[in-house]
Amino acid sequence: MAVKIRLKRMGAKRKPFYRVVVADSRSPRDGRFIEEIGTYNPVASPAEIKLDEEKALSWLQKGAQPTDTVRNIFSQQGIMKQYHDAKRAK
Repeated sequence: MAVKIRLKRMGAKRKPFYRVVVADSRSPRDGRFIEEIGTYNPVASPAEIKLDEEKALSWLQKGAQPTDTVRNIFSQQGIMKQYHDAKRAK
């Protein structure tokens, strides 16, 4: 089972709000997911990002692949740096 960390769209028309979720890559974008690890609100200025870093790192270490957008969000929050540092320390 290929696992992805991706965004699940919520909110109304023209007012997007996203949840950062861990899901099977075969499930639909807004469908079933394994675990919710955060939220992303691009409408707010500046964009609001709330993530559970421990869960995100845990899923990355288990082999979950972030989508391009989620990878950018993780990079902004410093999660990708923590992940790569932990990988090098092994």
